[in-house]
Amino acid sequence: MADDQMNQETEAQMEAKEERAKSYDASQIQVLEGLEAVRKRPGMYIGTTSSQGLHHLVWEIIDNGIDEALAGFATEINVVVEPDNSITVTDDGRGIPVGIQAKTGKSALETVFTILHAGGKFGGGGYKVSGGLHGVGASVVNALSTELDAVVTQGGKRYYIDFKRGKVQTPMKMIGDAPAHEHGTKVHFVPDADIFTETTVYDDKILTTRIRELAFLNKGLKLTFTDKRAETHEKLEFHYEGGIKSYVEYLDDKKETLLDEPIYVEGEQNGITVEVALQYTNDYRTNLMTFANNIHTYEGGTHESGFKTALTRVINDYATKQNILKANDTNLSGEDVREGLTAVVSVKHPDPQFEGQTKTKLGNADARTVTDRMFSDHFTKFLMENPSIARQIVDKGSLAAKARLAAKRAREVTRKKNGLEISNLPGKLADNSSKDPAISELFIVEGDSAGGSAKSGRSRLTQAILPIRGKILNVEKASMEKILANDEIRTLFTAMGTGFGQEFDVAKARYHKLIIMTDADVDGAHIRTLLLTLFYRYMRPIVEAGYVYIAQPPLYRVKQGKMMRYIDSDEELQEVLGTLQPSPKPEVQRYKGLGEMDASQLWETTMDPENRRMLRVNVEDAEEADQIFEMLMGDRVEPRRIFIEENAVYMDPKSIDA
Repeated sequence: MADDQMNQETEAQMEAKEERAKSYDASQIQVLEGLEAVRKRPGMYIGTTSSQGLHHLVWEIIDNGIDEALAGFATEINVVVEPDNSITVTDDGRGIPVGIQAKTGKSALETVFTILHAGGKFGGGGYKVSGGLHGVGASVVNALSTELDAVVTQGGKRYYIDFKRGKVQTPMKMIGDAPAHEHGTKVHFVPDADIFTETTVYDDKILTTRIRELAFLNKGLKLTFTDKRAETHEKLEFHYEGGIKSYVEYLDDKKETLLDEPIYVEGEQNGITVEVALQYTNDYRTNLMTFANNIHTYEGGTHESGFKTALTRVINDYATKQNILKANDTNLSGEDVREGLTAVVSVKHPDPQFEGQTKTKLGNADARTVTDRMFSDHFTKFLMENPSIARQIVDKGSLAAKARLAAKRAREVTRKKNGLEISNLPGKLADNSSKDPAISELFIVEGDSAGGSAKSGRSRLTQAILPIRGKILNVEKASMEKILANDEIRTLFTAMGTGFGQEFDVAKARYHKLIIMTDADVDGAHIRTLLLTLFYRYMRPIVEAGYVYIAQPPLYRVKQGKMMRYIDSDEELQEVLGTLQPSPKPEVQRYKGLGEMDASQLWETTMDPENRRMLRVNVEDAEEADQIFEMLMGDRVEPRRIFIEENAVYMDPKSIDA
């Protein structure tokens, strides 16, 4: 009977399928004209319509000016956020051509802004190398803007054109004379709120970070940024004659360095330009940033592989030839020679091949060969000419190798522990019953008392509790060996299920919410900072995935009769007290610690998803975050002293507990 029913359903499904096949004809094929495809599927062209996509519009217009600079024609690019949150980008390049484009029969200026894949980046001799979206940038920005206008200055004349949602409003026209020496392009656009529904507000921090980065990557080019939404309208200037060498100095500003100045290598072969700048610090971490045609290749690629291979080989060859490493010694690994390294690798390729639509990994095989060869030659010569520095680099790698082997032994000990068995720690993990990471939460709770309340008041299905006692190890000053020797840190790694170091895998995370729950005082803030340092330095993918949160417990409880409210600040307390009757006298309780709350209060105020408030931790500016952690938690006292002196004036004395 069941088989007959199954056959009947299958026959019915087949008949429906045949009907759909018959109705699938040419009338169902949708043809999107011009830029309609961009507006219909913007994510295909800019990745996302969130804040990231919004800012991507600016990068595409800036990239056109950068291409002019790479070609040797532009020296300055100015970026302005207008009071209405629109963007104006001006460059002093040759100016977009204004003559008639033979294939379209329209001006080249109109063609660039209305036809996909139209531009000087497709083998027509316009550019030797270029970044951006390979010619679709200007037209995509136009399609995703409610308004866009452009002014081109060249040949003693100024030309104007404007658009609305990608369609021409005012055809190109000459609007006046200009001094013969003036040339360039000025583009003004208003992002379309119908496309960018999440936000159309530009973040000045995101803009300045990328503009600064572009200035570092293109030595000698001046970029400026002005935010006219701010009261001061201050014009920030970014101009670095040292290029990526200055970039490395900037990245290491708060660190102790091994070399007096970064090593810099530059060369060209087969049309591929390679630049490498590197410096060694007293850190245990590696900070390697790679770029291809000004695009940050977060996932690395062939140029990164070429650099890493060359660095490891050259250092080992030097150490062997100088008898620092004996013939029967094990060679230093890539991980060893990169410990404490800050490096920027930038290649300019005439035909870059990026893996994936987001362009985060370079795939050109010749980029690996050229980067390896160019860097090897120069770095070998540097080591031979600077034997004392070379010896320091080799010695640092040798120490890293010893620490790596010690960490490996500690790792093996960790693996031998029975699952999540952590009975030897001050606190004890109370796991949740669900095995679904998407709904599972791990609360890291300060103190045994608060931990006990949290365990009693939690939702056992979704919430796990890990109490910690006191301040954990400051990982900013510690080697991996010491980090793995710390019971609470090792327990946290194990509880998360992600592993650590080179073996870290965020896909294995057992909880998709990692919630720091500490007291609202100075000690609680310190513990929170130590934990954030650990997550940023050794579990950073969980921060980037948005898994890290900070709980926001209340400061006060106000009770009057049957009325009870939890208060988050002194200001709110005064407001609430001002609305209450004098009788009966309101009872005000100040929570100096989580341990002062019973299980029901902790659940109601801080853990209940229906009522709680939490802050999600994200990394909007990784470079600045890196420098802040180094300054606040690193070995050097001087930068920390200066920071305290400069910012002490902003401290509220009321925030300091007696």
